[in-house]
Amino acid sequence: MRFTDRIVLITGGGTGAGRVLAEDFAREGATVVVAGRTAETLDGTVKAIEAEGGRAEAIVADVRRAADVAALVDRIVRRHRRLDVAVNNAGVLFAGPVAEMPEEDWRAVFDTNVHGVFLCMKYEIAAMRAQPGGGTIVNVSSVVGPYLRVPGMAAYGAAKAAVSALTRTAALEYIRDGVRINAVTPGPMDTPMSLRPGETEAERAERARRELPAGRVGSLAEFSAAVRYLASPESAFTVGHDLVLDGGATA
Repeated sequence: MRFTDRIVLITGGGTGAGRVLAEDFAREGATVVVAGRTAETLDGTVKAIEAEGGRAEAIVADVRRAADVAALVDRIVRRHRRLDVAVNNAGVLFAGPVAEMPEEDWRAVFDTNVHGVFLCMKYEIAAMRAQPGGGTIVNVSSVVGPYLRVPGMAAYGAAKAAVSALTRTAALEYIRDGVRINAVTPGPMDTPMSLRPGETEAERAERARRELPAGRVGSLAEFSAAVRYLASPESAFTVGHDLVLDGGATA
């Protein structure tokens, strides 16, 4: 119960990894606020948590819009008096070679994956600096970009490399103010994002068996455990770190 009485914000909390994170934080005692663009999926996460006796609420917000993010953080602080942990998990993926990639796809990746993280940190840091005890931020990056270059993934890789740089710089800027910032940097995980076009889960498993040193993709339980470690007091001396979860792909 490492997060008892803690207020935890998770962006992109309606589905997939975000929902798993929200459920796991709630099981460890947190009051979880899930944010995203789709009310229906956010409500599904809240209902799943409440069915297990946990506490959660949903707030519709678009991380690409400064007004939405400012209102999101303000609502949390007004309602709960503080924000202890923020996990900036919202992200999108559009693939394609550089010369063939539509400009709108490039902008869509950067609007959510970089500008969205920037906006979230901007308002989360302000709230955490103003409260006793500070707070903790975990950004979700990727090995594609900071550690691996993959043809067809230039936009996504460039965006995640920016997230890594943004994380480390902000970590140095605000640790003396009590705000601790790190990133979890996954390789292939058991999510649709790791499937190649037209690939089945069975085909992905066979590819991972051949290509990854660990012989498999990572589980969302492993991803969630890494995020919760960085968000917990157990990692209090960990600052500006990329915690890589990639089955040895970048070793």
